[in-house]
Amino acid sequence: MKRLLARYADGMDHLSVFIGHGCSVFFFACVLVSALEVVMRYGFNHPTDWSTELAMTLCAAAWVLSVGYVTQRHRHIAITMVEALVSPGVWRLFRLIQMLVATGAVTILTIALWTPMIRSLTRLEHSGSAMNSIQPTLLKTLLVVGCVLYLLQLLANIIRWVQGTERETSGGH
Repeated sequence: MKRLLARYADGMDHLSVFIGHGCSVFFFACVLVSALEVVMRYGFNHPTDWSTELAMTLCAAAWVLSVGYVTQRHRHIAITMVEALVSPGVWRLFRLIQMLVATGAVTILTIALWTPMIRSLTRLEHSGSAMNSIQPTLLKTLLVVGCVLYLLQLLANIIRWVQGTERETSGGH
């Protein structure tokens, strides 16, 4: 059972890193879309109707989907001063408490987001902008997907904590 859980944690780590790296393309695309809008607006005096909405959607999707990567790397915002004040054993216990609290909070958030997502999928919601895209439906769905990825990575991190196999992944690479 220990090997099976370790294999799950390894697999989830790889999936989180793969998705996190893949999301970097969304940010790059957002920069390109924004640069195109600047050229179209100020160079040709012909702004687009879609660039702002597309840029917001790309950034939001990247932010939501990269949550597993951030969790796997332990790169969430933290009060590092507390780490300097307590012993390594106490800090390790604090990390477990943080993961358990996060699991509870994200589970509640996922349950709260489920019904609006299903409602939005049954009857597509549109943005009402000039582009009138299905951005609300897409983002509601991505929020639930992001929460699930977060929960799955938290479970992998908890498995590593219990097995004592946590890796040092600071540096964000």
